[in-house]
Amino acid sequence: MIRLLADENFNNNIVRGVKLREPGVDLVRIQDVGLSGAGDPSVLEWAAEHDRVLLTHDVATITAFAYERIRAGKPMPGVFEVSATVCLRSAIDDIVLLATCSKHGEWEAQVRYIPLR
Repeated sequence: MIRLLADENFNNNIVRGVKLREPGVDLVRIQDVGLSGAGDPSVLEWAAEHDRVLLTHDVATITAFAYERIRAGKPMPGVFEVSATVCLRSAIDDIVLLATCSKHGEWEAQVRYIPLR
């Protein structure tokens, strides 16, 4: 199982839904770890230090910073960019599937998009 970090502006209804659907998923929010207001590079650095795949709706800037880390040879445990228009159930289903069926390190240096279908 992988560990997840929800970006600051990530939909909290999705976070709650994931935790209700599968309480064993290790998912923390930026706000819970004292990073409110932190820039994208700092968020990605924290995620790497704590080996957490980042959940975000921010397709505008996170992707560029994630690939910049990869090019620099820095660790980047992965990013799941969740469409802001995806229905809650689909987002929750996909995140639970990815969290529970993925192996540690499987998403290293990758940016993937949700919904999966």
